[in-house]
Amino acid sequence: MYFAIHALDRADAGGLRAETRSSHREYVNGFDVIFGGPLLDEAGSMCGSLLVVDLPSIEAAREFADGDPYVVAGLFARSSVTGFDLLVGPT
Repeated sequence: MYFAIHALDRADAGGLRAETRSSHREYVNGFDVIFGGPLLDEAGSMCGSLLVVDLPSIEAAREFADGDPYVVAGLFARSSVTGFDLLVGPT
């Protein structure tokens, strides 16, 4: 089942995203990620993350999200994990 993980960076996170990016990428590459990438603000700066993952349950998706080095480092102000129905895009 697909799950969307939507997270917004803390305004005071500073360089935390850059400092943890390689650990984050290594972590997510160990899972079945359908697509994902950084969210951008109006100036084109990274301000959050969006990932769609294929996992067996919402619990597994929450566990995946909680283990992300970005989450462990405290990068996000808020985040959500919801079921996702892929109708258009990569299959």
